[in-house]
Amino acid sequence: MVNKIWKNVQIVRQKNPLVLNITNYVVMNNTANALLAVGASPLMSHAKNEIEELAQLSSTLVINIGTLNDDWISSMQLASSVFNSLSKPWVLDPVGVGATHYRTATATNLLQNRPSVIRGNASEIIALANSNVIETKGVDSKHKSIEALEAGKILAEKYSAIICISGEVDYIISSKKIASIKNGHSLMTKVTGLGCTSTALIGAFISNRSDFFESAISAVALLSVVGELVEKKSNGPGSLQLNIIDMLYSITEEEFMSTLNIEIDDIA
Repeated sequence: MVNKIWKNVQIVRQKNPLVLNITNYVVMNNTANALLAVGASPLMSHAKNEIEELAQLSSTLVINIGTLNDDWISSMQLASSVFNSLSKPWVLDPVGVGATHYRTATATNLLQNRPSVIRGNASEIIALANSNVIETKGVDSKHKSIEALEAGKILAEKYSAIICISGEVDYIISSKKIASIKNGHSLMTKVTGLGCTSTALIGAFISNRSDFFESAISAVALLSVVGELVEKKSNGPGSLQLNIIDMLYSITEEEFMSTLNIEIDDIA
């Protein structure tokens, strides 16, 4: 599978998938630029009146609940339902789930439209698996990614989705396998929305509708490897963010494959 990861990077660059994003105000610009850098085409919209038409045009959907209101929630529900009915993949980022009942109910309701991939930090994944538990510190995680593995397995089984848990080690979970990616750098936690960037990239990578587990691994691995590489030439979080965009655009196969640190194991 490792050899297929770089191939998936090339496929996104070649196919230029159109990715519909209903995402939060904080990260719109960053995620749009990241999608452009990897070769995808970002479309940012939250207007309910055009969702059905945009769904016909788009390859995939990204829903990020970072900044919520009732109108946006209505658009998210419609979009996820339409993509589900069209058998087109979509990814859910349950930002801050567990922090408020409003946020948790929104994420729980969206799950009924069967996301192909769910990506969150450890506390979000734990809270999503047990909606009665308050597990988050705002939008930040109180847990290490390894602490969310069991919750991730529960979600993967219950919703037949790929679960991505971001953290010091990134985990990608299917019903049968777990991949662990030990790349990235702690400086990445000082840049707002890099988790949301990972979600957007996953959206681009699953657009080929093939192996969602492999596609999610490829997206998460790409961002983690890029973050690790550019930290060496970044003076702080500001330059890191700019350098990440540049290297998402320019990274070579040799740079990627020589840096990637990944293990894939069967679920016992």
